[in-house]
Amino acid sequence: RKEVLIDYGFRLPSALDNRPLKFEEFKEQMGITLYTSATPADYELQLADQVVEQIIRPTGLIDPEVIVRPSGGQVDDLVGEINQRVEKGERVLVTTLTKRMAEDLSDYLLELGLKVHYLHSEIDTLERVGILRDLRLGVFDVVVGINLLREGLDLPEVSLVAILDADKQGFLRSGIALIQTIGRAARHVHGQVIMYADRVTDAMRFAIDETNRRREIQLAYNKAHHIEPASVVKSVRDLTDRIARESGVEEGKDIRGKASRMEQKELARMIKELEQQMKAAARELEFERAALLRDQVFELRAMLADESDLPPWKKVQLLSGGGDS
Repeated sequence: RKEVLIDYGFRLPSALDNRPLKFEEFKEQMGITLYTSATPADYELQLADQVVEQIIRPTGLIDPEVIVRPSGGQVDDLVGEINQRVEKGERVLVTTLTKRMAEDLSDYLLELGLKVHYLHSEIDTLERVGILRDLRLGVFDVVVGINLLREGLDLPEVSLVAILDADKQGFLRSGIALIQTIGRAARHVHGQVIMYADRVTDAMRFAIDETNRRREIQLAYNKAHHIEPASVVKSVRDLTDRIARESGVEEGKDIRGKASRMEQKELARMIKELEQQMKAAARELEFERAALLRDQVFELRAMLADESDLPPWKKVQLLSGGGDS
C-alpha cells in the first residue's frame, strides 16, 4: 500500500522506512546527551562521563526506614502494622509476587473488616486512577497490588509499604525495582518499608544500602540547616481543581448548574460528548483529566435517571452506562 502511495506522489520515499530506530541505530545518532533518572541502570552509569546527584529534599523529608522481617507469619505481622497505621489515619501499600496471593490477601483483609482494594492489571486505567484517589481520600486504607511501579504514585498519605516475599527472584524484586517501591513511602515523614524475607538477597542489600546512604545525606543536611522534616501536604480537592483548570474540564458545581437547566435530550447529548472527551483523554494518556470527565459522566447519568420516567431496570442500565443515554 505504501509503495502505491509513493509511486503516485502521495508519500515521500522515506515512508518505507518510518519504523522505530533499532538500538544500535539510535546510539549512532546520539551526541552529547543529558540523561535524567531517579534510578539509572549500570548501562547509563558506565557511559556517563560525570554523574551529578540531586538527593537533598528542600522539605527535609528523609528516605523511609527499611526493616527486614521473617516471611513466616508475615500476614499476621502485616495486619498488626496496618491496624497501627489505620488508627493514625495513614495509608498502606502492599505488594505481592503473584496475582493469586494478592487476591487471597485482599479477601482476608476484607474479612477482618479493613478497607482494602486490590489493584490488578485487568482494572482499566481510569478505574486505577479512581482507586488511588480514593486511597488518598480514605475510602480505602490499604491497596494491595503486584506491580506498584506502573504509575507514578504520588501518595503523601502512605506511611507504610510492605513487600511480601522480598527475597524471591523476579523483575519486581530487582535492586532498582525495590528502590522504586521503597520510594512510595518517601512522601511521609514517618515513612517505613517492611521487607518480609528469609534471607537478604543481593538486590535487597543494594536497595537497603542505597536508601540508607540517601537517609544519611539528608539527615546531615537537616542537622546543618536546622530543618525539621514535614510530610508533603497536598489537598486532593485542590489537586482536582488545578487539574480541571489546566485541562479545561469544568468543575462539578458548574456543570451541575448547566445540566439542571437542560432538557433530557440535551442532557443525554451532553453525556455522550463528555464520554467522547473522556475516551479521547485516555487515549492521549491524560488520565487525570479522563478521571474528572468520568466522574462528571456518572453524576450526569444519575441526574438523567432521577428526572426520567424510565422503569427501574432501565434506570439501572442507564447508570451503568448500558443502553442509549
